[in-house]
Amino acid sequence: MTQLDPDNTPFSLDGKTLRQVTQSLNTGIAVVEPEEWTVLFENAKFFAWFPPEQDADEPLTARLPGFNAQRAQSRVQAGRPYRFETETQTGARTIPLSIELRPLPDHPQEHIVVECHDFSKQKQAEYMLESYSKMAERNARDLEREKERVERLLLNIMPKSVYEEMKDYGTVTPQLFENASILMVDFVGHTEMAIARDAAALVTELNDIFTVFDRITDLFACERIRTVGDAYLAVSGLPEPNPDHARNIAQVALRMLRYIARRNSAHLEAWHCRIGINSGPVIGSLVGVQKYVYDIFGPGINLAARMETLSEPMQITVSENTYQLLKDDFVCTERGEFEVKGFGMQKLYYLEREMPRARR
Repeated sequence: MTQLDPDNTPFSLDGKTLRQVTQSLNTGIAVVEPEEWTVLFENAKFFAWFPPEQDADEPLTARLPGFNAQRAQSRVQAGRPYRFETETQTGARTIPLSIELRPLPDHPQEHIVVECHDFSKQKQAEYMLESYSKMAERNARDLEREKERVERLLLNIMPKSVYEEMKDYGTVTPQLFENASILMVDFVGHTEMAIARDAAALVTELNDIFTVFDRITDLFACERIRTVGDAYLAVSGLPEPNPDHARNIAQVALRMLRYIARRNSAHLEAWHCRIGINSGPVIGSLVGVQKYVYDIFGPGINLAARMETLSEPMQITVSENTYQLLKDDFVCTERGEFEVKGFGMQKLYYLEREMPRARR
């Protein structure tokens, strides 16, 4: 082989030099004849990767794992290279190898050259890329789950439309709702109950009751605003206006009372609640910066609180405002006039039941 030295002077490589160069390559090289796949020549790297196990004259088919001789011969005869991947073991290390067989150009005996490349680094890069990809997917799933968890928590403390506004704009504008009905529930005498001596049991009982209250509230398109101790506050008519706000909140109150009565008949400890309802204007807004709370304000909720205070155990007291909205669909009993703090003399009513024609 004639080469050029740095001074452009031709020089030749003899067979010994070529052999030394070939043996020093970090690529496995072998020359085989395609009839019996006899290995005619191999360099040190090829021998190290695919040493004969029993006989020094073992053909390529016995030494090369994953080698398909028929397919290789077919492709080489068609003038195309045959490529595949395999592995070899060097000590405790597994080395992935890419193999390519192609005919020696212009060779009279049509011998085939076998070229083997270690692509461990490529495999490592692919493995790292796959690992990073899986990690990114896992992090994305974790982030999505965390987002859903946060959303569920926020939806527990504020109406969905309020949450959507906060998510879209980062803030919530206080709103005046002219027509809303507010329900307040409070339990009486629970501190004297035997269960009050067991804090865990008390919380469990309240949790069971309030869970059912939440279901009843949702059933009639009302919103639970908050619980404070054993007090429960719900509202209808906000944040989405609802012309049936008084009717809906009345149905909620009646079903809450029936649930408590049924529950008492099946439990040793009896719970007795007072319920107050008022209809009127309220302001709804998100309160707080680090700890969000959606709350309602205004005279409407203040009068509802007075109705609850003036009610009797296992009774529902409604204001004159609410009575005027319910009188055609519900049976109400007049209680008379009462001095209501901050509101003067007010006519109050007991909400008894729905009229049969009003039931859905």
